[in-house]
Amino acid sequence: MITKKKKIKVGIIFGGRSAEHEVSLVSATSVINALDKKKYEIVQIGITLDGRWISSPDALSALKIRKNIDRQTQKVIIPDPNHRSLIKLFSRKLEEEKLDVVFPVLHGTFGEDGTIQGLLEMANIPYVGAGVLASSVAMDKIIARRLYKAAGIPVTPDIWFLWKDYNDSKIRIIEKIEKDLGYPCFIKPSNTGSSVGISKAHNRRELIKAIELAAEYDRKILVEKSVENAREIEVSVLGNDNPVASVSGEIIPSNEFYDYNAKYVDGKSQSKIPAKLPKNIVKKIQEYAIRGYKAVDCSGMARADFLVDSKTNKIYLSELNTIPGFTSISMYPKLWEASGIPYPKLLDRLIELTLERHDEKTKLKTVYKPKTNWYKS
Repeated sequence: MITKKKKIKVGIIFGGRSAEHEVSLVSATSVINALDKKKYEIVQIGITLDGRWISSPDALSALKIRKNIDRQTQKVIIPDPNHRSLIKLFSRKLEEEKLDVVFPVLHGTFGEDGTIQGLLEMANIPYVGAGVLASSVAMDKIIARRLYKAAGIPVTPDIWFLWKDYNDSKIRIIEKIEKDLGYPCFIKPSNTGSSVGISKAHNRRELIKAIELAAEYDRKILVEKSVENAREIEVSVLGNDNPVASVSGEIIPSNEFYDYNAKYVDGKSQSKIPAKLPKNIVKKIQEYAIRGYKAVDCSGMARADFLVDSKTNKIYLSELNTIPGFTSISMYPKLWEASGIPYPKLLDRLIELTLERHDEKTKLKTVYKPKTNWYKS
């Protein structure tokens, strides 16, 4: 008698308390539609803008239209490894739904920055993507750039400061930026993605305005020297301890740089896959992508974003995105499709990598038994 293979129950977490809430919903839609329903049972887990957790077959729809959210069942993952479940809130009896694996499709703060990963580690639930360390480090542009430099990966010259220090020494910081970096330059919050809060300044007036905007999203502000006439090149990375890089792709933004509107709203940006670059430059970009991936101890997946000087072909690593966009137009899946891995197979591989990593972790000791019971005295 042939027994029917049990489906893997996958919790898809989306939304979140983030400036990238809406992007997450679009990514989650693509992931849910592409997962093989013969292999996986999908559990929708939505997080509202104010941080409430909801779970139902139409949780994604509710967050999209922002209606009937109060009617949704509230369920949460608790940090107890003995459950590994979604727990229903406000119930007279314990109601839980076991999860085999979680796929966080949360972009930005409270999702891509190590926070949700920490909860899932505590709950001992396997999850797709980078761990706590890699997630938090890669999200923090300032810290990540220091690690890239230490790994011998070129990055653009930069200056960073705290909003508090800027208020105390505004003129001194502005003059240092003008002296060391000059115009134009890019101003970024240290911990956002999807180009949220990022501006390009061509003069002092624009610089001040850009710093004030960045400070709305983070207390740490990064200013980078602009690479004029730069080409925006992206590479996808996949794997745990032995990651591989995809073919390269080029983004041709509809605006002066690849801002939020150019990425998601106006639909006018274009991509070229593969990017038209010399083979040795592509090979170097792939090498830097994997080196950067390992430098932050990444696992599962990441998209590496580069700037390439169109005149000299000099390469600069801009950042690693540990939960890259998964929309229908997102580069991460498109680059792997061009490399021979279609979207559904890519999702299969990510879940396989998740379970492999979790299996390795469960073999590690978490308890140390001292030779004497000194702590009882």
